[in-house]
Amino acid sequence: MSELVLLPAVLAALATVDDPEIHKPITELGMVESASVDADAVAHVRVLLTIAGCPLSGTIDADVRAALATVEGLTGVELELGVMSDEQRTELRTKLRGGIAQREIPFARPDNLTQVLLISSGKGGVGKSSVTVNLASALAARGKSVGILDADIYGHSIPAMLGLADASPTAVDDMIMPVPTMGLKVISMGMLKSSRDQVIAWRGPILDKALHQLLSDVYWGDLDFLLLDLPPGTGDVAMSLGNKLPNAEVIVVTTPQHASAEVAERAGTMAAMMEQKVLGVVENMAYLATECPHCGEAHRVDVFGVGGGKAVSDALTTRLGYDVPVLAQIPLEPGLRAASDEGVPLVAVTPDSPAAQALGGLADRLASRSRGLAGRKLNLHVN
Repeated sequence: MSELVLLPAVLAALATVDDPEIHKPITELGMVESASVDADAVAHVRVLLTIAGCPLSGTIDADVRAALATVEGLTGVELELGVMSDEQRTELRTKLRGGIAQREIPFARPDNLTQVLLISSGKGGVGKSSVTVNLASALAARGKSVGILDADIYGHSIPAMLGLADASPTAVDDMIMPVPTMGLKVISMGMLKSSRDQVIAWRGPILDKALHQLLSDVYWGDLDFLLLDLPPGTGDVAMSLGNKLPNAEVIVVTTPQHASAEVAERAGTMAAMMEQKVLGVVENMAYLATECPHCGEAHRVDVFGVGGGKAVSDALTTRLGYDVPVLAQIPLEPGLRAASDEGVPLVAVTPDSPAAQALGGLADRLASRSRGLAGRKLNLHVN
């Protein structure tokens, strides 16, 4: 079979291969430097990696060979892996940024359709990070493209909860690729430290710059949802993100305990001060469902009291002037802790458990919302 017949089929096969980090065809990214078919029907292909020592070069090699194996008439494949030049990487970065060479936060653009959710709490220990991880996983299971940004710079726990404690992102010069795992794209300062035990002790201006870089230098692609796990309280991070992400919506996580609920109200009030909408309240550890050893019936034990989530909901509804509902009540479940320690979301391990069902219901509620500009701040100026 002649080269004229085989070469179009080879190029078509190469177009089906996606870069495993960028999730776009290698042909579209300019990674296929050359492709030809000789007289013996052997394909000769040279693919350029984005960086030297690319950790996923083996995956790219295998994917290219698998794609070319589907081309009828080829008798062999000669594949060479090279590395992009500085000029080629610059062109790639500009292409990925939509033709914009300078750094900007894509989620701050008025035409961006990603639903940005800030997961906040008034205090630590309420399970905010586990809610973030499991909600993101549940959304991904519903076919949504989801990213997680661990904005808890000092107390980052997202990597460990997703089995990524030792993971490091790939950098294409000044552009960082989020680490892919279980259908999610994840980035955290915990992945960028020189060692796991390194302590981060930054003040406001440096913290603000780090957040800006995590939002502008990371290539997220086209996301349906970006979830940011905020540190507890109402400090520098909440204020900085309020300025950088004007269209973000806030979910406040609390427990049934009224002392916790009173503090959680402040997180919602801070969001309102930054002119961000409070989407609702999640009451975590709402109750413990247990089976009585005597009668064998299921009983609900209110370990941390009752009504904290509703108290936050009522207070914020009154204070903000619009409905701030209780979005979900997630029961206390030992499996949730165990799954987090093992680095796998509970919703992926035991999707039928009560806690997973509650988190899935919240994901259904969010996934059903339309992806559009309605209600967004468009920052239009009329002269």
